[in-house]
Amino acid sequence: MRAIIYKLFCLLPIKNNKIIFWGYYGAQYGCSPKYISEYIIANEPKFDVVWGTLDPNSIPDKKIRKVQFASLKFLFELATAKFIITNYRFGIDMDKRTGQIYIQTWHSSLRLKKIEKDAEAFLPPSYIQQAKRDATKIDYLLSGCKESTRIFKQSFWYDGTILEIGTPRIDPIIKKESSQLKTIRQKLGLGDEKVLLYAPTFRKSNDYSCYLNDFSDIVESLENKMGGKWKVIVRLHPHLMNKASEIIKNKDVINASSYNDIQELLMITDFLITDYSSLMFDFLFSKNPVLLYLPDLQEYKKNERELYYDVEELPFLKAFDQVEIINKIQNFDKPNYLSELSNFEQKIGSFEKGTASKQLVSILKS
Repeated sequence: MRAIIYKLFCLLPIKNNKIIFWGYYGAQYGCSPKYISEYIIANEPKFDVVWGTLDPNSIPDKKIRKVQFASLKFLFELATAKFIITNYRFGIDMDKRTGQIYIQTWHSSLRLKKIEKDAEAFLPPSYIQQAKRDATKIDYLLSGCKESTRIFKQSFWYDGTILEIGTPRIDPIIKKESSQLKTIRQKLGLGDEKVLLYAPTFRKSNDYSCYLNDFSDIVESLENKMGGKWKVIVRLHPHLMNKASEIIKNKDVINASSYNDIQELLMITDFLITDYSSLMFDFLFSKNPVLLYLPDLQEYKKNERELYYDVEELPFLKAFDQVEIINKIQNFDKPNYLSELSNFEQKIGSFEKGTASKQLVSILKS
């Protein structure tokens, strides 16, 4: 029945100024689609911006029209929009119309974990079929660097146009607009503390014994080395949101696992600890320290996902136990670290200039 109704909607004219967005199958107002839509709202009022969402309250901007993701109203908006923008696979078994333009932003600028065809052995057959169908619909795929373009060409089941313009979700990390930073800090109840963000990725094994829980020595080391008072924010992967209270047992930290947009957390972060998450590559452009805590590296590569890089190739700090974390903080050499970041940016051929959204919208208008 839904397919029939959608086909009826497809008999209606396409509206050339309408753009429909969604993130992570409607569960997210964030990532690159959010920052593209925010740029459009601020600079291109002629566009009609629609978001498909499972939680309309998560989208505060009144200039955005919100529809329940996958509802009949959503299908109407989808069928009549000129532009379709999302950061995950299409996920809706509806054909794209002739004349529509589907822009796939993906959900990372670069990645450590192998993806799509490169990780085919780790992916369910149903997802692989969906990904292959999705790839035939894409008109433009965004890339943040030459290395990302190379990975997309070999892994994405896609041979269409790749726009090498940067990653919209990195734009605000580069720009660091003071009014936006102040608003984010207020939402989190922060004063003038510096921020340590701990953002580990999930484990399919559901064994989280490798996660950090005691941050007292780490905070003390940061305060001694870098000055100021520090506050710890923990952001678990969205897959673990329902288990956050079980995993985060330290009452002195801010549990931001339900915070909708991790890019906002990165904007106010002074020191990031993660493991295998692509966040490391986003945060690179803040020029603040990243430490990779990898106590289960060999087990992860064997059981979870193979990696594109030997971690020793990466420009970030690395620690394989908690004692080593303290040592890396105490011996942190900022000039050397910044030099390593610069060399890595050149190596991957970065396109990030903080103007990805602006460049994309110029293409949409042309």
